[in-house]
Amino acid sequence: MNRAKGILASLRLIESCLLTRTTSTRSLHFQVTQFSLLPPLFSSSSFSKQIPSNYEFLNTPQKLYFSSKPNSIVELVMTNEWSDDLEQELEKSHLSHETILYVLKKLDRNPLRASDFFNWVSDKKGFKPTYSVYSIMLRILGNKETMKEFWVLAKKVSDEGCGIDEETYVPILVNFKNLGMMAEATSWTQFFKKINQECATDVTVKSVADVVINSDWNDDVKNRLKELNVKFSENTMLKVFRALRRFPLKALCLFHWVEEDIGYKHNAVTYNGILRVLCQEESIKEFWSMVKEMQSAGYDIDIDTYIKISRHLLKNKMLNDAAELYELMIDSPYKPSARACSDLLRRISMAATPDLDLVFRVVKKYESSGQTLSKALYDGIHRSLTSVGRFDEAEKILETMRNAGYEPDNITYSQIVFGLCKAGRLEEACEVLDEMEAQGCVPDIKTWTILIQGHCTTGEIDQALKCFTKMLEKNFEADADLLEVLVSGLCSKGRVDSAYTLLTEMVDKAKLRPWQATYKLLIQKLLGERKLEEALSLLRLMKKQKYPPFPEPFEDFISKFGTVDDAEEFLTALSVTQYPSSSAYVHLLKAFFKEGRQSEARDLLYKCPHHIRNHADVLNLFASPKEGNAIATA
Repeated sequence: MNRAKGILASLRLIESCLLTRTTSTRSLHFQVTQFSLLPPLFSSSSFSKQIPSNYEFLNTPQKLYFSSKPNSIVELVMTNEWSDDLEQELEKSHLSHETILYVLKKLDRNPLRASDFFNWVSDKKGFKPTYSVYSIMLRILGNKETMKEFWVLAKKVSDEGCGIDEETYVPILVNFKNLGMMAEATSWTQFFKKINQECATDVTVKSVADVVINSDWNDDVKNRLKELNVKFSENTMLKVFRALRRFPLKALCLFHWVEEDIGYKHNAVTYNGILRVLCQEESIKEFWSMVKEMQSAGYDIDIDTYIKISRHLLKNKMLNDAAELYELMIDSPYKPSARACSDLLRRISMAATPDLDLVFRVVKKYESSGQTLSKALYDGIHRSLTSVGRFDEAEKILETMRNAGYEPDNITYSQIVFGLCKAGRLEEACEVLDEMEAQGCVPDIKTWTILIQGHCTTGEIDQALKCFTKMLEKNFEADADLLEVLVSGLCSKGRVDSAYTLLTEMVDKAKLRPWQATYKLLIQKLLGERKLEEALSLLRLMKKQKYPPFPEPFEDFISKFGTVDDAEEFLTALSVTQYPSSSAYVHLLKAFFKEGRQSEARDLLYKCPHHIRNHADVLNLFASPKEGNAIATA
């Protein structure tokens, strides 16, 4: 509470300019009580007229579907202790590469069951694990309870020459650190570097990749590949595809060549491997052609390939392709989880103007598999509607969600606040928070941040500060996200001094650790207004909070406008021990030279420690050998 009082006092100083301003009260065009937990004020028929026909999933009864075969295998393994009888039952199943991957993925929260299944298919069924299977198993076994099994498998991966990608390495490393397993984290990092260095020196893979990458695809390339006399296996093909991941069309040429010219028979493993390469924007047409070819050959996209490709498509905002891929997988035996649908809807809703047809297309496909909508999926639909200002339809979604047993929460209300702010209806957005409290749903820091950011985005900085003050009065503590929003908003309006005061007060009184990006932005803005002392103060704060140094804007500013004393103060602020690094001195001296201020550079140099004056780069920087000798002996 004392922290809040101190910050409020500083805020009122920042907001003092508001005392002379008058604010007009705008009429409310939208009553926030529409979003209360009371029934909506319109009939369901009005909603059906406003929403396209493909939204009808909201009112249609659910159909029942039987589990697909892969899910039956998962159920069998999950509900029975491992035994000879279980193995006999599993013998009746057709266990393809795709099915094994799917079962393992579904067992990811049961490492011992997953290990039993993996060992059985590997040891007794003669299944040869691929890179993808090993990756999934390593992620599953990377826990305290299965460390012995984890390292046994890791050694096997190394012995077979399989690499490990970042998508496997990073989650396991993070998990080790979160569990406090620092020794394992260190060993895992060393193992990752070692195994990838070994893969990088794979002569066969490097030879094939070099031939393909360094020339346009032609008969000469084909002949040179033949001369290599490579015996292509599944894992060799996967390694080559990974080496060619930045050259998807060349990888495709190789894919066809090995089949047409040397008689290699592609299977589920290599088809999935080439799809992971072709899902780039430049080769998306070829990607879909390959999907059709793969299906014609009787193979399916495996669940691990789907997850990785979907993640890539969403990251690169290829939303239509991501939706089409999701639909394809729903129709396959290897259906994605509800989380996959939720992630897809969230990404669609994050677009500047969400495609509502795409949203409801995805949801309708999800329901077609016999699944009911979760709270997360309702939120995904609701988020898209509020983002485009379709508040009537959004209210209908809320009513349907309540009927399904889900009450609006902070996530739901935050989406309404975001939509209203985006539509410029700021007063109504503020009213939503009051309505939330009236309904017993206390706004959290994220809801307040969205409201304040909405005001900042529309340039209503004074109102944003009022909202911030109100938040503090309710005993909420700001976090780094909210501080970044306020600092950015104040700077965008040229109120850099206020931003500086706010940040320093938050650090001093609230013991907040601002984001590094917030420090960088404010330092640049302060230097833009020639406020070097304040900028240096932030640099010292960054150092105190263990952030790496940020010297670049200071070097540019001091070399143009600063004095030698300014340069010394900057170098002192940079120092971690007794002196800053040699490179800090060299860069600053070079910056003075670049601005034609050799005299200041020389004056600064004579104040530098002896080891800097003798530094090779420093001696080379100054004009003549005579001057260089004089500096070195000074």
